Amino acid sequence: MQRIRLRYTKRGRLRFTSHRDFQRAFERALRRAEVPMAYSAGFTPHPKVSYANAAPTGTGSEAEYLEIALTEPRDPDTLRELLDESLPDGLDIIDAVEARTSGLADRLTASVWELRLDGVGAEDAERAVAAFLAAGTVEVQRKTKNGIRTFDARAAVAGLEAASAPDDRPGQGPCAILRLVVRHVTPAVRPDDVLSGLRAVADLAPPVPAAVTRLAQGLFDEETGTVTDPLAPDREAVTAAPPKAAEHAAATQGAGSA
Repeated sequence: MQRIRLRYTKRGRLRFTSHRDFQRAFERALRRAEVPMAYSAGFTPHPKVSYANAAPTGTGSEAEYLEIALTEPRDPDTLRELLDESLPDGLDIIDAVEARTSGLADRLTASVWELRLDGVGAEDAERAVAAFLAAGTVEVQRKTKNGIRTFDARAAVAGLEAASAPDDRPGQGPCAILRLVVRHVTPAVRPDDVLSGLRAVADLAPPVPAAVTRLAQGLFDEETGTVTDPLAPDREAVTAAPPKAAEHAAATQGAGSA
């Protein structure tokens, strides 16, 4: 069995697809691309696909991850191209690597988010960010299936800064860009929770909903404050040893020669 880890995106209108919608689209893509999937045992077998920390519905993302198990070895780059061609535009497979290490989900400990606040000036955003970072705790409320829950949105935030939007952006009027680094904790702190916190500490209330995009997720480096590529350990392991697909081809060729 071979395991392949994939990085995919949710762009444009496809950011409104739910996780279940993506699952259905991805399983159709697996069939179209004729991927030799491994299946679970039981009365209703399912393709072995492991999804890791999907972004909330309505947010864009450049860094979603999943892992698939195959019954036959395949070249990751070729597989990525086939799957990408089989998915709609906006759901794009942008990276693939053979899994040579364990614990992909354990390496997704933080996310980098971009929040575009149309109708908010950069100075107002900077003042709100300063107030948020200076606060010891920022309590916010979120409605859950068990009712209203109150929790601290400040502790999970490892970085938050504001800037003006590029001059060549589409649209008119003021627009601030927030860059947010948030640790994955329990309960999960989402970008909309941070916006609720900014409203609570600085009365920052964008006139239109923020456009939210996840730029990266991975292991949080405490020393540098950055989020590292979670597929890097697999790439390093692959370069240190031949990929299984090549090993299989070499073994087949050797058997044929014999």
